[in-house]
Amino acid sequence: MLEQIFDSPMFNYLPRAMTAATIRQEVIANNIANVNTPNYRKSVVNFEDLLAREIYGEEPDGKLKMYRTHDKHLPPTPLKFHAEPTIIEDTTNIMRVDNNNVDIDIEMATLAKNQLYYNALATELGAHVTRMKNAITSNGQ
Repeated sequence: MLEQIFDSPMFNYLPRAMTAATIRQEVIANNIANVNTPNYRKSVVNFEDLLAREIYGEEPDGKLKMYRTHDKHLPPTPLKFHAEPTIIEDTTNIMRVDNNNVDIDIEMATLAKNQLYYNALATELGAHVTRMKNAITSNGQ
């Protein structure tokens, strides 16, 4: 019973997304710290695209995922997401003479967006835990 609660997709992807947002915060801070370092290339975190590809897109082998469209089809299995946040060096858009591609305005905007994203994930995870707690303690009432 407890495994079914903690095997829900919410407990699978929300903490993973929060980890990605935490890593992104560190990467953005590193980019900002190196805004005046010659030849520095900014880094970005890739997670949401990988997760979306797992949920909606193609499998790594190029095959489409199967979905249950009728009760008599294959039984459903819990979705297990395996996407992990990856740090990628961005080598595009070198617009400065010192070969640094960090734009402080873009980094600050991304920082604010990431903070809102993390707060939304934390709120949703807290609400999910509260719903689970209420369902467990309500005794069917």
